[in-house]
Amino acid sequence: MTAKTAIVTGAARGIGLATARLLQSQGWRVAIVDIDAAELQTLDIPDCATFACDVSDPDQVARMVQDVMQWSGRIDALVNNAGVADFRPLAETDLATWRRIMSVNLDGVFLVSQALIPHLRQTRGAIVNIASISGLRASTLRVAYGTSKAAVIHLTRQQAVELGEWGIRANCVAPGPVDTKLALAVHTPAIRAAYHDALPLNRYGCETEIAEAIAFLCSDRASYVTGQVLAADGGFEAAGVGLPALRD
Repeated sequence: MTAKTAIVTGAARGIGLATARLLQSQGWRVAIVDIDAAELQTLDIPDCATFACDVSDPDQVARMVQDVMQWSGRIDALVNNAGVADFRPLAETDLATWRRIMSVNLDGVFLVSQALIPHLRQTRGAIVNIASISGLRASTLRVAYGTSKAAVIHLTRQQAVELGEWGIRANCVAPGPVDTKLALAVHTPAIRAAYHDALPLNRYGCETEIAEAIAFLCSDRASYVTGQVLAADGGFEAAGVGLPALRD
């Protein structure tokens, strides 16, 4: 096959699905990977195939990579988007919760990336890891989630440094508040109003806007970009601790 192929994990919905759709529209073949096999069965996108996989399970990851190679014959980009969240105070975060968050958000990125190194070497491909603004700036109730995403950012830099000699690029996208189903479910009107006041663009992002950043880093347009963290966050990180009331 001559068409480039991307693997997108956590792609049954949300940012992952938006990324898969965008890449497909740009001529990529896309392996849509998710743990939710039932949701995958509802998807029917041209030049895309679905693969059920728990990215925290090394055996499942190995089988998924083998199945994708049999389907496509090549892998040019990996988008490590699969992740889970849990919001609770530090004192109430038990070890089981901590390990569950780390196993998916961090171990999953490590395992899938490692399994794909031989194939990405063949194509001089790209890795795009999805972190979060919570990995760049601390916040309450996110001790496990934020720490896992901060680790993903450093892992990205390790990948860039170690894999660059083989022509493999590794970058990271750190989304800010995005209008996903998860955000709509857990962000109360008060939280949404507070984010609105703290964001220089005064709005949540949408899934397709994050997908555009991811697709750029996968593409040859970013051929000299590696080891970078792109905060697609409406200016949230740049605003720091500035008080909205002082903007005027």
